[in-house]
Formats: sequence, C-alpha cells, structure tokens
Amino acid sequence: MAKLKACKSCKIIVESGTTCPLCKGTQLIDSWKGKAIIINPEKSEIAQKLAVKQKGTYALKIR
Repeated sequence: MAKLKACKSCKIIVESGTTCPLCKGTQLIDSWKGKAIIINPEKSEIAQKLAVKQKGTYALKIR
C-alpha cells in the first residue's frame, strides 16, 4: 500500500502521483493528521467548515 499524501493547498488526500488531481498543485506532503470523507459537500456542515466543494477524502490538519 502506497503512503497517502495530502495536498497542502486544498487538503485532498491522494494515493500516488506528484500533482494534486483537484487543484493541480505540486505540494503533496505526508505530514497530516485526521481525515474526513465528504460524500455530499452541498449538505455537509464539515465540508462547509473545511471549504470543500467536491466529494473526496480530505486531511483535517496539515503540518
């Protein structure tokens, strides 16, 4: 299993690659804690607090 990385700008968690599939950023880091799985961002209070507009798995805290 590949080590999961989180994008420093949008906080989405990715399994592989060097570029974020969501924001196209290149700062993927492996220093993050907690994750939230957003299924319906329009109705989710957590998605609103994280400022998430698309479904996916997001890191709660990035170091």
